[in-house]
Amino acid sequence: METLFPAFDAAYWQGRYATGRDGWDAHRITPPLHAYFDQLDVAQQPRILIPGAGRAYEAEYLHQLGFRHVFVADLAPEPLQALAARVPDFPADHLLLADFFALPNAPLYDMIVEQTFFCALNPALRPAYAQNCAALLRPGGTLMGLLFDTDFGPVQEPPFGGTKEEYRQYFAPYFDFRHFETATNSLAPRQGRELFICLKKK
Repeated sequence: METLFPAFDAAYWQGRYATGRDGWDAHRITPPLHAYFDQLDVAQQPRILIPGAGRAYEAEYLHQLGFRHVFVADLAPEPLQALAARVPDFPADHLLLADFFALPNAPLYDMIVEQTFFCALNPALRPAYAQNCAALLRPGGTLMGLLFDTDFGPVQEPPFGGTKEEYRQYFAPYFDFRHFETATNSLAPRQGRELFICLKKK
C-alpha cells in the first residue's frame, strides 16, 4: 500500500538538523520531565531508554543526577554526537545509533522516556510504537513523558498531532494508566497542548 508520507529515515533527520529545521529542540530539559526525574530514587539505578532522543537533554540531566544506566537511541548521528560533546563522560556504548523498532528487548528496561519521538513517527506506526514500548519494558515498567494533544493540521512531515482519545486506544492493550492528563507545567509555547503520561506495563 502506498504511504501518505515520505520515509523519515536517518538521512531525513540528519538533513533537518543540518538545516536548522529542529523546532522540537527546546535546548534544555522541559519542566514536566525535570520535575518527574527529581522524584526518582537514584539509589535504585533503573535501566532507562530514551528513544528518538534527539540531543537528549533528558539523558544529560539524568546523568547529572547520578543515573548510570541511561540509554539514548536515535537514527541520526548528529544529536548523539551533540550529547557526547556536551557530556564527555556519558558512556559511549549507551549512545545507540539505531532504529527504535529494531532495538533488542534483552535486557529489558525499567523506564522509557517519551519526548517528541511519538510525534515524529509516521502516524501509521503508532500502534507498533505502543507495542514495542511494552516489549522493551519489564512487567510493571514505566512509560512516561509527553505527547502533543493538539492538531497540527494536514501536515506531510513531523510533528504530527493527535488527541488524548486517539492515543488511549494505542496504549490500553499493554499498559495501566497512572496519569494521562494535560501537563500543568509545560514550556510556554506548549501550554495546554501536551499530555503528561505515566503508564505501567501490565
